[in-house]
Amino acid sequence: MTQTHTAVITGAGSRRGIGQGVAHALAAQGWDIAVLDLDEAAAKEIADQVAQRHGVTALGIRCDVTDRDDVDQAVATVEGNLTEIGALVNNAGITSPTTFLDVADDEWERIFAVNVRGSYLMTKRIAPGMTERGFGRIVNMSSVSAERGGGVFGGVAYSSAKAALLGFSRSLARELGPSGVTVNSVAPGLIDTDITAGKLPDDRKAAMVADIPMRRTGAVSDVADMVAFLCRPESGYLTGATYDVNGGSHIH
Repeated sequence: MTQTHTAVITGAGSRRGIGQGVAHALAAQGWDIAVLDLDEAAAKEIADQVAQRHGVTALGIRCDVTDRDDVDQAVATVEGNLTEIGALVNNAGITSPTTFLDVADDEWERIFAVNVRGSYLMTKRIAPGMTERGFGRIVNMSSVSAERGGGVFGGVAYSSAKAALLGFSRSLARELGPSGVTVNSVAPGLIDTDITAGKLPDDRKAAMVADIPMRRTGAVSDVADMVAFLCRPESGYLTGATYDVNGGSHIH
């Protein structure tokens, strides 16, 4: 980058989550960082770690991505205290293994609110500034569940919401491309995070790993490095695509 920009990462407060890994990966490239999370203390903790490790400016901000006022206030805080926003990583999400016949209306709506509405509200607030400045990188966190129709951790609500993000990304890529803004999706497979840790019996996990060509679960850094690559200025001709990070467990 010819000048410092800020990357906004939602849902980045978990110590073992993909969001914090993305924050570190982007900070290592020189980005200032805004860590947004519903848990303010966790967001501030990750931001402090990022700033100390990489020597960039980082802020931890509480934000409920499903609430428009919260989103407006959080982004205004970023704009008032950090450099221009050059990247948005819509990472905030929640999962559910509930099958279609058992899923309740409120659970369905909550899954879509966090995964889809949250990404919409954040992008709606930040994209105009990117288009005005002629530069922007938007990365939406989907899932292998969206591509293969569910999985161990993804019931129908989660898989549908993550699939909606793929369509959202592709449409946005067409609309925002002429303004110099790229929009891509990343679809992780089985990644070693707080969400997956301890949720699978050892024998079940071993069987799943045996079916992955790379013979291991993914590391947070595997996903974070892909996101960081897509946010580079040199990635300006990559848009509207979905990048699978699954060790070959889903090849298509």
